[in-house]
Amino acid sequence: MSAQANKESAEAAYRAFAAGDAAGAMENMDDGVVWTARGDSSLSGTYRGKEEIVSLWAKLAEKGLKTDPHDFVAEGDKVVVLTTVTLDGEAAEAADVLTFDGEGKLIAFDQLGDPAVVNRLYPR
Repeated sequence: MSAQANKESAEAAYRAFAAGDAAGAMENMDDGVVWTARGDSSLSGTYRGKEEIVSLWAKLAEKGLKTDPHDFVAEGDKVVVLTTVTLDGEAAEAADVLTFDGEGKLIAFDQLGDPAVVNRLYPR
């Protein structure tokens, strides 16, 4: 798929996520997608597959996770999403790096940013 198609897919997924539509947010995820949660918290680690990601999202939802993307930058198989993430009323900036395969399926997700809020809210 083209960088533009990947960008459009990412934008649609973020819209669905914001609307509470997990199935829509996962529509273009590969079944073997790898999701990396950085930091030093009880949620840190690598999540493989949609079931594990849904479990992660459910834990984050307990603290009112909200993401407000404001820039999408696409090049090749990568889309970088600059977003304001709010968790338990605290906001922080993050860069989400999404990697797509040749068929336009999301195969990897990695959030880069200060993990302090997650580390504090989900201690080990």
